Amino acid sequence: MSDTNAARTPRLSLGPISYYWPKEDVERFYAEMADAPVDIVYLGETICSKRNQLRYEDWLAIAERLEAAGKEVVLSTLSLLEAESELLRLRAICDNGRYLVEANDMGAVGLLQGRPFVVGHSVNVYNDRTLALLANQGCKRWVLPVELTHETLAQMQQARPAGVETEVLAYGRLPLAYSARCFTARARNLPKDDCRYACIDYPDGLVLSTQDDNRFLALNGIQTQSASTLDLLSELPRMRELGVDIVRISPQSNGMGQVVELFHRAIAGEMAPEDASKRLALLMPTGPCDGYWHGAAGMDAQREAGV
Repeated sequence: MSDTNAARTPRLSLGPISYYWPKEDVERFYAEMADAPVDIVYLGETICSKRNQLRYEDWLAIAERLEAAGKEVVLSTLSLLEAESELLRLRAICDNGRYLVEANDMGAVGLLQGRPFVVGHSVNVYNDRTLALLANQGCKRWVLPVELTHETLAQMQQARPAGVETEVLAYGRLPLAYSARCFTARARNLPKDDCRYACIDYPDGLVLSTQDDNRFLALNGIQTQSASTLDLLSELPRMRELGVDIVRISPQSNGMGQVVELFHRAIAGEMAPEDASKRLALLMPTGPCDGYWHGAAGMDAQREAGV
């Protein structure tokens, strides 16, 4: 069992890019992040294999540059596999022999058995028994599913297997669901097989609104996200108390240097988390949410409500 009684200073990680950005934008982004105060960088396509402006070799070249800049690099896998070509790419990632791999589905977990790996938030680790099973297969780090509460996290931390790190997504649009259908293509009346790479036109996803003009969801190819951006920066003191090892932020198309800096300053004690969180709100495409963490509706902003 892990000792979660002592507060600790978590490391800062940058999750994989969820959206389809042009190759030059991706390379420019990671050139900036090489100099940013993040400890861990996750790389790779996790949504759709048709997003192929960057090939596997391109991701490895970016990984080498980030590693040379002192970052820990992790290669992330697709969250939903549908074709033999995707399985071939998955095998190549799992067998890369150099970088730790984030498994985002159980197929990847199966291929990685016996080697250390990270379990992504799209794998349903909802209780300590599942986490113990994965630890026996080689899991060295798990990412809390975004729909779980801090109370559930506290319970799981008490029974967390020794040698397993805990990572929590603290900033970014919530990844809610994955489907065999491409919702972005459907919004343009295009079939999935002839999507014309429509999602490259939406660098932060395609936002949907309700009839009363409430921004509700964001479409990101086969993935559905929240329109609002998760913000748990003000919860940093609680995460320390719970023994969270790594705090993750998810990339967006603008302002990521500022987002990283605010998290870094709060983690380093140079800025109060509440003050940093207020500044974060100015950088979000839509606005904040944190409901799941508090056991409420995911789209709710409990911190703003004073909860």
